[in-house]
Parts: sequence; C-alpha cells; structure tokens
Amino acid sequence: MKPKTFSVKQGGSNKPKGHVDFKSAFYFQTPIWIAEAPMFLKNTIKVTDKYIKKAEKNLKDKLKNEPKWKKDIGTFGLSYHSESFSNDPKVKDLVQFIGQRSYEFLDWQGFKTQDHSLHFTEFWVQEFSEKGGGHHSTHQHWNQHVSGFYFLKCSEKTSYPIFHEPRPGAEMTKLPLKNQEQITLGTNQVHYKPQPGTMIIFPGYVPHEFAVDAGLDPFRFIHWNIKVVETAISKERSNKNELQKK
Repeated sequence: MKPKTFSVKQGGSNKPKGHVDFKSAFYFQTPIWIAEAPMFLKNTIKVTDKYIKKAEKNLKDKLKNEPKWKKDIGTFGLSYHSESFSNDPKVKDLVQFIGQRSYEFLDWQGFKTQDHSLHFTEFWVQEFSEKGGGHHSTHQHWNQHVSGFYFLKCSEKTSYPIFHEPRPGAEMTKLPLKNQEQITLGTNQVHYKPQPGTMIIFPGYVPHEFAVDAGLDPFRFIHWNIKVVETAISKERSNKNELQKK
C-alpha cells in the first residue's frame, strides 16, 4: 500500500545550497468517525428513561449505606449508570445500525473481518447527576476493538468527550506546542461538542474521558464496546453453551 503523501516546501524562498524538499508520509493514524443520527433519538430517549430511573434508584439506595459525609454530598460528581441492554428489542434498530457501522469502520481501516463476528460486550446508558460534577477520568476499555457514543441529551452547557493520544511512545516524548489552540500533528488531545443525535465511533484502544459537567442541563448518552471474535471460536462457545443447557 502506498503512503499518502503531501509535498511540503522547506527552507523558505532562500534555499541553501544542497537543499532538498521532502515529501511527508503519514502512517499510524487514529480514525474517529462522527455523524448525526437523529432518527433514533426519540425512541431511544423513551426506552432509556426506565434504565436511568432504575440506575438512579440503585445509586441512591447505595448512598444510604455510605458515611454521613457522602450522604451529605449526595449524587454530586456521580452518574446514573445502567446495566447493559443491547438485547432489548425496543432498541433493535439502533443496535443493528451501530453494529453495521462498526463493521464498516473496521473494514474501512483495512482489517480482514471475514470469518469473524462482532459482539457487543457493553451497551450502557448514562446520565450525569443533576447536581453537577459528573465526569469520567481518562480510561480505556480493555480487550475491545470498537467503542462509541450516542448522545441523547446534551447542550453547549454540558459535558463532552475528550480523546487522548493513544501511542504511549508519542505521548511520553511530546514537546511543547507552538499554539495550543490549533490541532496539529503534535496535538495530544482533542474534544468534540456533541448535540442530541451525534454518534461517535472510535478504536477501542483510544483513551478517552468526559469533562466535568456543571449540572445545568441534562447530559445523557449511550456508550458501547464491541469485540471482534473469530467465527470458529464463537461457534465453539455457542456449542458449549448448548451442551450445558442440555
């Protein structure tokens, strides 16, 4: 595969003797897909209402057993986090859409996905506390191939996702940037301000976080992770499960 190249003029107008112009080739890039998918918004908000209510109740019940100082703080800085619900038939269309786009995301990158199957390992909905302070520190989800977000409730006043440089060697040797406001090849983090219906798909290895939420507007989103497994392994596990049932 030939590298993508760009002609870059070096040395300015007064080139010294023996000057040569190099072409820039870009390898090891990190793709992030972003799209607007409002067609699932109304139904998904309605379906996730019950999951958020259940998560809110579970969190408040848990706080009853915490020390007094935690009870006084309440849900500040926390989020209502559901169980995984990719098998809920009421979100079948959304799950199928995400699965297909995730397959295309891997195929587009050049991965051989034949003889492999995609499996949702997590499919949660979260809503940050109305008291503010909700956030997620920088993290990755282990042993995953595709991760993503689908934003249900958000605004200019709410939290937003931040993505970090995924290459350890590059991160540990970064130099100061000439302009922190510009996104350049040296940038070590980027953020996106979503709107309701925004969908983001990214490689599972990319570290990400959510900025601290002020609690001014509701902030709700779905976060999923997908693992790619060889079809032969999937079938073997399925057969074992069938035998155990018998």
